[in-house]
Amino acid sequence: MMDWTDRHCRSFHRLMTRRARLYTEMVTAGAVIHGDRERLLGLSSQEHPVALQLGGSDPAALAEAARIGEAFGYDEINLNVGCPSDRVQGGQFGACLMATPALVADCVAAMKAAVGVPVTVKCRIGIDDQDPEESLDALADAVVAAGVDALTVHARKAWLKGLSPRENREIPPLDYGRVFRLKARLPHLPIAINGGIATIAQAKALLEPRDGVTLDGVMLGRAAYQDPHILVDVDPEIFGEAAPVASLDAVVEQLIPYVEAELGHGVRLSAITRHILGLYQGVPGARAFRRHLSTEAVKPGAGIGVIREALAQVTTARRERQERADERIASAA
Repeated sequence: MMDWTDRHCRSFHRLMTRRARLYTEMVTAGAVIHGDRERLLGLSSQEHPVALQLGGSDPAALAEAARIGEAFGYDEINLNVGCPSDRVQGGQFGACLMATPALVADCVAAMKAAVGVPVTVKCRIGIDDQDPEESLDALADAVVAAGVDALTVHARKAWLKGLSPRENREIPPLDYGRVFRLKARLPHLPIAINGGIATIAQAKALLEPRDGVTLDGVMLGRAAYQDPHILVDVDPEIFGEAAPVASLDAVVEQLIPYVEAELGHGVRLSAITRHILGLYQGVPGARAFRRHLSTEAVKPGAGIGVIREALAQVTTARRERQERADERIASAA
């Protein structure tokens, strides 16, 4: 989720669910140590629970980055062993680490020794020609021995040669059963599942027992970003609690104070509104909402009025639809 789940995105998503754990975009250990830490790691108190996802393969550097992340207030440090992009492979981290479980274990052990918050790993079931039964077991056993607190498994292979990152999210077949078999073998390790999950209904189904085995969590990535309105169903459907908002309009209204504060700190409006373009997906006025934000929020000096104008597009479309429905009812009568 590099360049996607920044602090603006997370603050927006938190308005729709109190309980879901949010994850940062993957940040390299080197960037954390040597880069602009406030820009990379800054977070608000409203984001919790939130995990920092790190990329890297040097145990000492990852330990230092984990210490820094814990000091910033993150509730979890997550090591990415699943990203297949060329940029990540070039840095010797991400999915290519599936080939070196002992190194991943060294990284986990170093981070565990450095911080008091949970240290977790996100991985694939294997890469390239690896046998997923052997590769996932080898990775899991290594990190368990190193003291890992939980594992999130993207339930498909990554092909590091021949497939683009996008193709790696779609072409390798999903094998949810492999994740359940891992949980059956390691019942005491918290294991969450990821990959191809587009709806809360699918998430609920994967949390149901299979042959007496129950997973501990479900991770949604691009589905939650592209159709963020599905997050409104997380608390009631997964946790049995009321949603924190009554409507999508309320989400926009509650976001406005945050936007006002960020604008006051020199943040461009488009840096925030780019994350909310999909909020009204499938709702009358959604296209006009997206179009208005896309064209107006990028303009110099754009302010809160742009968001209110975009919201008015949805309100107008909703009213016009209701008026047409009332007319049809009156005609039928």
